[in-house]
Amino acid sequence: MSYMLLKHLHTTTAALSLLLFVIRACWSVAGSPKLQTRFMRIVPHIIDTILLLCGLIMAASIGFNHGWLHAKIAGVILYILVGAYAIKRGPTPAKRAAAAVLAVLIFAYVVGVAITKQSLSWFA
Repeated sequence: MSYMLLKHLHTTTAALSLLLFVIRACWSVAGSPKLQTRFMRIVPHIIDTILLLCGLIMAASIGFNHGWLHAKIAGVILYILVGAYAIKRGPTPAKRAAAAVLAVLIFAYVVGVAITKQSLSWFA
């Protein structure tokens, strides 16, 4: 698979991942049973798996010895942890909502790192 195809698949799945995260986070805060539908329990994980695999393959192809790539990986890990709190682990709707906002900001940081190739993201 060519690098450009991987990059396009990666960016498409990143956009889908964020969209589904925002929907799921809103439903989590609202206490909606829609969060427990079969589609929402399965499809986001498939998309996220494709996203991560494409990212890892691209990272392996350019080498892991880039500071910005380390920052991106750290951001992704933090996004996953905060996102899990926003959707599943937050004890109150207010805490889940705050975590969801923070997760989206972390996602924006990761996108900035990817675009600028700078650890400071949009602030470089």
